[in-house]
Amino acid sequence: MMIARATGLVAIPDELAAVEAAPLLCAGLATFNALRKSGARAGDLVAIQGIGGLGHLAVQYAKRMGFKVVAIGRGSDKAAHALVLGAHHYIDAKVDDPVALLQQFGRAQVILTTITDSAAVSPLMAALAPQGRLVIVGVGREPLTILPSALVGGERSVQGTITGTPYESEKTLDFSVMADVRAQVETMPLERAWDAYQRVKSGDVKFRMVLTMDDQSIAQ
Repeated sequence: MMIARATGLVAIPDELAAVEAAPLLCAGLATFNALRKSGARAGDLVAIQGIGGLGHLAVQYAKRMGFKVVAIGRGSDKAAHALVLGAHHYIDAKVDDPVALLQQFGRAQVILTTITDSAAVSPLMAALAPQGRLVIVGVGREPLTILPSALVGGERSVQGTITGTPYESEKTLDFSVMADVRAQVETMPLERAWDAYQRVKSGDVKFRMVLTMDDQSIAQ
């Protein structure tokens, strides 16, 4: 049993199972809200940096919102997956320069970064279009290093965003049902929470871990 404020509760659509809804109320809400508030319009070039638990949902949302989507990851093994999720282009940051390629594509109106490596995030300011926006979802421990000229010259901006309200949570779920956006998850029973935590720390989870009230482990 639990007691909760009525104003903090969220109605979950019948079309979503609890395991499907759970990650959408965390990673889904964070990325969906970030894109909604980014100022990007249908047809704009939008780049998603990091194709993990947050990024794999951000790519799906961006595609469904009508953006031209560029996914930026590390490693060629993520290329096919990013394209299946909806990206129009994939940049392997281990091989190519994301800034140079985004400039070739015409510069991004929005770059949504989901990673915590500030050193990899900061250079992307140079890949933004005039009045473009760098939207931060990943929380790194090191400061961003951005020259004032990168902001002033093209009236560019940096914006942070984090999750949202119960109302925005319901908007996220409704859009996810309508546009068929789902997180890719693994599940473990609550009794194995420590094992699940260790697996998350290892980086092997693709892409979210959900604890369940049963004794079955499912990989999807």
